[in-house]
Amino acid sequence: MDKLDLRALGKINLGLDVLGRRENGYHDVRMVMQTVYLYDQIRIERKRDPGISISTNLYYLPVNENNLAYQAAELLRAEFGIKDGVKISLDKHIPVAAGMAGGSADAATVLFGMNRMFELGLTQQELMERGVKLGADVPYCIMRGTVLAEGIGEKLTPLTPMPRCYVLIAKPSVSVSTKLVYEKLDSHEIEHHPDINGIIEGLKKQDLSLTASCMGNVLEKVTIEEYPVIEEIKEVMKREGALNAMMSGSGPTVFGLYDDKRKARNAAFRIKERRLARQTYVTSVHNARRR
Repeated sequence: MDKLDLRALGKINLGLDVLGRRENGYHDVRMVMQTVYLYDQIRIERKRDPGISISTNLYYLPVNENNLAYQAAELLRAEFGIKDGVKISLDKHIPVAAGMAGGSADAATVLFGMNRMFELGLTQQELMERGVKLGADVPYCIMRGTVLAEGIGEKLTPLTPMPRCYVLIAKPSVSVSTKLVYEKLDSHEIEHHPDINGIIEGLKKQDLSLTASCMGNVLEKVTIEEYPVIEEIKEVMKREGALNAMMSGSGPTVFGLYDDKRKARNAAFRIKERRLARQTYVTSVHNARRR
């Protein structure tokens, strides 16, 4: 196999709770993660020349060892003594530095693709064990779907798939450092924890309204203090009929859940009209685990 074309799907957090901080700086979390149908297109090509080369449609992304996709390819090349080189082309659409795990999804997809291309025979679990070395979200991006994430995000339990709905994604023209958000969170007392169990119950009952009503993200308080536009976007989404709206991950991306595609499109129009977001997408949840 000399060439593979794959899709790296982004994620949203239906719930994100932080339970504490470890001595090594990592945080214990309890999150409900959901894959959405917004993706980066990745092409992996085998080449006779040794080494890894990366190209991307975004001029500001690194194309060296500072790119997670590069690190993923190098991890497997080093472990399995792969002599051939690989060329990786990233056509990016998932917003960057936005709380949607775009870099982690790319790394997960490269691990998946390298495993197939070089017939390494690694199981999904074995890929996930390697993925966590690259980042806490990478194992989830290998698994995909509706998942409870615990520990630092690497302990994953599949949940009842999310009911069909429409998702409006809006990324304001700011970028957020996940590291800085968590550091700032440590100086705050967390007063309100999201109802993660309520989300899980809503999923079991296939009750979209219940699931949406239980959504919450403890990182919102930190990020919204810095970027009030996030709250403005949430308010527009709710006013235009979202069952609920929330920041994903450490932000600044905001998503709203809708049972009507027209409502989602109207909200996207209002957000663009007010110039609250640079990127908006109306899409859907994605529960299939195949690439």
